[in-house]
Amino acid sequence: MGVWMRSIAWDDESQQLKIIDQLALPGELRYLEINSSAGLADALTSAAVNGAQASAMCGAYGLFFASREVETRDPAVLQEAVRKYREHIMAARPTGYCLRDLTARIVHQADAFEGEVDDLRAFYFRAAQDAAEQNMKAQRAISRYGAELIHDKAAILHHGNSGGLAGVGNGTALGVIRAAHEQGKRVHVYLTETRPLLEGSRLTAWELEQYGIPYEIVVDSAAGYLMRTGQIDKLFFGADCAAANGDVVNSIGTYMVALAAYDNGIPAYAAFPLSSVDFECPSAENIIIGERDQADIFSLQYRGLPAAPVGATARNFALDVTPNRLLSGLITDRGVLYPPFFRSLSVLRQFGREK
Repeated sequence: MGVWMRSIAWDDESQQLKIIDQLALPGELRYLEINSSAGLADALTSAAVNGAQASAMCGAYGLFFASREVETRDPAVLQEAVRKYREHIMAARPTGYCLRDLTARIVHQADAFEGEVDDLRAFYFRAAQDAAEQNMKAQRAISRYGAELIHDKAAILHHGNSGGLAGVGNGTALGVIRAAHEQGKRVHVYLTETRPLLEGSRLTAWELEQYGIPYEIVVDSAAGYLMRTGQIDKLFFGADCAAANGDVVNSIGTYMVALAAYDNGIPAYAAFPLSSVDFECPSAENIIIGERDQADIFSLQYRGLPAAPVGATARNFALDVTPNRLLSGLITDRGVLYPPFFRSLSVLRQFGREK
């Protein structure tokens, strides 16, 4: 494979975390240089960083920043400060399972750590670095396994943003598409805009430009038409998290495109690392779907004019649930899983998802 972009990277010289600012795309490739827990929290809150894996990795580095900023020689005081910071960033991303799970595991490991304060700070840094490297390896594996599902001259529909911007570098579903492209397969990608944050037209399209992969943008509501008229071979998307039965939570609108794919006999695949699976959650119906600020909707314009009357109100759902029955397969870092998903996922859990 070619060189993958590193959307989140630690700079040893400046002791800063460098992150591609998603809010500046597609017009400008700009890096945020973050060296504080507050700066990291701002990036998460503003959606300068977006995507389940990217948010989780940034959260891990945020724990390190928080530990570095505490002026104490008492490990217990440091731990309490880190816990409070974790609660703060979780409030910014209440539905972020990967963020919640990764930061909880790191803090739990730190609770059992024996050593001086400086040693504990070093632990938090190593934990963030290790998490980023593991994420890169997982996404490379996803790309490798998933590329085998794509045939030459495939027409692919992609929803949301599942590329390098949503992770550390490779991405998930978009990484699969790029891997197939680099194998010499001629693919054409149809991108939904993925409103209201326009993750598809702003971010995914920008990434495909970098890779030289041909694409066309369609409005979200055109996806069903493309599938019904036989213009799509396969549907791919990522996942913020998944339940133990294979239900998937992803960007709002995923359920609609998956339903249209199912109705038209088009294979639909969700791509995500196994670390995204909440094995304690039997189905995604138990997952609370949050709402974002309605300003995201009202910031959209039509020919330079407001797209809604002054004083209008809106509901801005961030995510939705795609039931496992609509999915043909789950592309994970341990291979492609097929129905019944609860069985294949339980086997992987039994053998350890971190292996």
